[in-house]
Amino acid sequence: MKQEQVERYLKQDHKENILKAAETLKGVIRPTPLIYSEFYSEERGCKVYIKPENLQVTGAYKIRGAYNKISGLALDEMKKGVIAASAGNHAQGVAYSARLKQIPAAIVMPSTTPLLKVSSAKSYGAEVILHGDVFDDACGKAAALAEERGYSFIHPFDDYDIVCGQGTAGLEILEELPEADEILVPIGGGGLISGIALIAKACNPKVKVVGVVPVGAMSMKISVDEGRVTRLASLKTSAEGVAVKQPGDLTFAIVKKYVDDIITVNEKDIMEAVLLTLEKHKLVAETAGVISLAALKKRAKPGKNIVCFMSGGNIDMVTISSIINQGMISRGRIMCFSVELPDRPGQLVKVAQLLAENNANVIELEHNQFKAIDRYSNKVVLEVTVETNGQDHIKQILDVLEDNNFTVARIY
Repeated sequence: MKQEQVERYLKQDHKENILKAAETLKGVIRPTPLIYSEFYSEERGCKVYIKPENLQVTGAYKIRGAYNKISGLALDEMKKGVIAASAGNHAQGVAYSARLKQIPAAIVMPSTTPLLKVSSAKSYGAEVILHGDVFDDACGKAAALAEERGYSFIHPFDDYDIVCGQGTAGLEILEELPEADEILVPIGGGGLISGIALIAKACNPKVKVVGVVPVGAMSMKISVDEGRVTRLASLKTSAEGVAVKQPGDLTFAIVKKYVDDIITVNEKDIMEAVLLTLEKHKLVAETAGVISLAALKKRAKPGKNIVCFMSGGNIDMVTISSIINQGMISRGRIMCFSVELPDRPGQLVKVAQLLAENNANVIELEHNQFKAIDRYSNKVVLEVTVETNGQDHIKQILDVLEDNNFTVARIY
């Protein structure tokens, strides 16, 4: 986007335009009232609220911006059709909006997009084209096809109408919780946090809007730190919904002017957040959707009202199964260790008895003499996976085994 366009958009009446977007979206989107989290509030020592946009139509907030943008197209533009590039949620928002408007839609998605998101976009009647490995590859292809076919290109974030549509979620937060002190928001290309920051600062300048990025996808943070839009050479994160190599020109300008801070989370924190959200709140969220909750430990302050924006819940079952396992390991809920035993009767029973006495529930056990360091030492390797109750419980189990003269090697 050219700088003069950016400057023109920055001078708009943002509150008025977001209120108009809210009117446009009436009857289209689903209300997602804040959920007070007793668990996170107690764990972090402040009042924590979740904005559950995983419960939104199409499973993510993206429908807000997509429908607002498409609704503003001229009639002849609608008839020609729309095209978008997306790692998933924007695709579904555009496809669903196009179906409501009864116009053609094509979506270009990275070849790495989870099958759930691909099939969801197709189910809304859109043509799906898989291209490239990351969003930026798909975006280039979509722009080329838009020119070739005469479609209107619906950008996922670097568009003022998209930003205003996403800002309606921030409007809802402030209407329900005007005393909010902070809103933690995931950042990919920056469309969501731009909209929320614009409405938050217009309604209550004291509200802090804080962006959250994974350490493997920090394009917006690096851009703000360097004072210019910066493109990453590569991305490395499980949170594919925010895996964007380069933020938008407009969103960069808005974030730089209105967002108070941008913080990072690592993959371990993300896995834990997926697990805890499912376990404590019975909410299914995708990895990008929970990064605001993963960031709580860095922002929690006594007495503060903090809203964590849960951006989406479109995650396939294979992925969530793997993430749950990783999250349980990270939280100390599962532990695997090996111990070399003398190959004589009673040793396995002794280990099992010690585990039982210390409330370690055995999930899996392998007793294999061929794994011994020295096959002729008359020893056998025992590998055990146990269900545990946190890192202190793990230490207790390992200490007991050591105290009983077992040399233990923790595998995970």
